[in-house]
Amino acid sequence: MVYKKIGIVIADDDEFIPFSGLLKEKTEYNTPFRHSVLFRIGDVQFFAVCSGMGKVNAAAATMFLIDRGCEAIFNFGLSGGLKGVKRGQFILPDSFIEHDFDLTPLGYKPCEKPLQDYIYKADKELLSLFSEASGAYVASTAVCGDRFISDKKTGDFLIDTFSASSCDMETAAMASVCHLMNVPFVSMRRISDDAGDNASDSYSDMNRNDGKTLGAVFIDSLHFICGEV
Repeated sequence: MVYKKIGIVIADDDEFIPFSGLLKEKTEYNTPFRHSVLFRIGDVQFFAVCSGMGKVNAAAATMFLIDRGCEAIFNFGLSGGLKGVKRGQFILPDSFIEHDFDLTPLGYKPCEKPLQDYIYKADKELLSLFSEASGAYVASTAVCGDRFISDKKTGDFLIDTFSASSCDMETAAMASVCHLMNVPFVSMRRISDDAGDNASDSYSDMNRNDGKTLGAVFIDSLHFICGEV
C-alpha cells in the first residue's frame, strides 16, 4: 500500500471506544471532535476521529483529516440492511448517495445535485484489499441521510429507487468530500438491522453489545493491508 498517512472517521462513541480500546499503542490527540487517536501499523500512520452522527459531522471530520495530510479516508460502522444483505454481515459498499437530497419538485432525479456529481465511488483498489483482508462482501449502493430508517415502506422505496444494499447516516457525506478532494475512500459496514419496523431495537442491541467485533475485524484488516499479518 502506497499511503503513509490515513484518516479514519467513526461516527459513534459505541463504535469508536471499543475500537480504540483494542489498539495496543496509541496517542490521544486534541481535536474539535469527540475522540481522536494517533497510532501506527508498520510505516503507516493512522489518525482516527469520532465525528459524531450525521452527515455534517462526518463531512467536517473528513475535511479535517484531509486538511491535515491524510492521503486516504477509511470508515467503519453499523448500517441498516436493504437489498441482498443480512444482519451481522460485513459489507463494502461500492458507491454512495444522499437519499435525502431531493430537488424532484424542480424536475431533478431523486438525490441529483445540479451541475455536480452526486454518486460517489469507493476506491477500487481499497475495496479489493479490504475484501481480501476481511472476507466482507462488496455490495451495491449505500444510501445515506440524516434519518434513522425504521419502517418497511421507506426501506422498500430506497431499494426500488436506488437499488440500495444498505442505509446509514454518514458514508455519502464522507465520500462526497473525498470525491471533491480527489482522496481515495472506503467504508466497511456491518449490517445491524433490516431498516424495518424493528430496526431500532436490532440496531441498539448490536451497537451496545458487539462493538468489539466490528473494531477487531477492522483492525485486523488494517494489519493485513499494511503487510503486518
